[in-house]
Amino acid sequence: MDDIKTVNPGRRAAFASLCKMGAGKYANLEVGTMLSRMQISEEDRGLYTALVYGVTERLITLDYMIRTLSKRPLSVLDGDVLCALRLGLYQLAFMDRIPPHAAVSQSVALAPEKGRGFVNALLRTFVRGGCKVPMPEGNEVQALSVRYSVPVPLCGAFTEWFGNDAAEKIFAAFLEKEDVALRVNTLRHDVQDVAACLGGTVSNVCDACVKTPSFDGILSGIEAGDWFVQDTASALCARLVGACPGETIADVCAAPGGKSFAMAVEMENQGKVYAFDLHSNKLSLIRRGGEKLGITILETEERDARKPRESLVGRVDRVLCDAPCSGLGVIGKKPDIKYKDLDTISRLPVVQYDVLVGASAYVRPGGTLVYSTCTLNPAENAGVTDRFLEEHPDFIPAPFSFAGAEQSNLTLFPHIHGTDGFYICRMQRKGGQRG
Repeated sequence: MDDIKTVNPGRRAAFASLCKMGAGKYANLEVGTMLSRMQISEEDRGLYTALVYGVTERLITLDYMIRTLSKRPLSVLDGDVLCALRLGLYQLAFMDRIPPHAAVSQSVALAPEKGRGFVNALLRTFVRGGCKVPMPEGNEVQALSVRYSVPVPLCGAFTEWFGNDAAEKIFAAFLEKEDVALRVNTLRHDVQDVAACLGGTVSNVCDACVKTPSFDGILSGIEAGDWFVQDTASALCARLVGACPGETIADVCAAPGGKSFAMAVEMENQGKVYAFDLHSNKLSLIRRGGEKLGITILETEERDARKPRESLVGRVDRVLCDAPCSGLGVIGKKPDIKYKDLDTISRLPVVQYDVLVGASAYVRPGGTLVYSTCTLNPAENAGVTDRFLEEHPDFIPAPFSFAGAEQSNLTLFPHIHGTDGFYICRMQRKGGQRG
């Protein structure tokens, strides 16, 4: 049997990361840390990233496959044996460019010596069966959970919110690989010119964005500040704030800064954008990003959104409250989010409401307040803004046009709009000149 040292570096690193992540570490943090330390080829780095995110994304499905193929319950398997099986099955079932013999032999080599025979037997059984395991039929909660690798409680929540058919379409969209969305720095470039240069297309959700199939050819432009990665839903949110040159804007939960950047660019770098965030360690990221883009109107400050800066109360033209949320709209990009405990999510609307109330204090009479999240949980979305409007009669809905319809709040869905799942609600403070 091959020694583990003969295993491809990308697979070896993925195995190490997945074994560690069993203790609950987030995939994006683990991948970022590992990539910063690894001295391996770009090809191996790509394989490593694909394996870590892929196994995390398909975890429930992979474990169902193991239970179907083996008489041994998962609970009796050593953690590193289970990781080797998941890695092997993921490559065999979901990666069409990897030869089966490589997926099997290298996964076996990664397993501890006492478990290699078992790993080898199970993976070879899977190959002999055509690399397929029958999935449960139908769109009831248990079947959806296995097919789309979504925990049963979260499946139940989505089907309650949207119905079984829509929930299935959302889960399927989370598993699709989206184009990369770039928010063009229009201080320097025309959007159409960038689309032509990159061979991409201008987004029909937000025409400040260009969508391209991959990261090939775009990294140099990111480093140069010609564009930055931003989902079209987030870009639309920043656009709907309506920031104009010369105005004063507050982004009360600004990190990592993309919406602050987008609004500053919309303002043609004229006026002031206050980028506040609770976490001081994230402010340097915002400052560096703004400098790279040539933005000079950003001012960053560590601040709890629930405790507004007194000198700005009632004096800001437009305020964006992109509240901390469950992230249930970005599962396609951050698959580990779906394994969160729903009990922790249930407490979020109280915090979000308090954050929104704090943000509203900044808004001048006639000014604009936008509340947004990257979740599809109605309690975190309309549940928060409906309560706010009911309890704050000095604010009213502020309609905007999207897809030919006038509305004051909008939920974007991955299976309908090709974006992250996202919620946007625009409001106006009564009195004064309209924001």
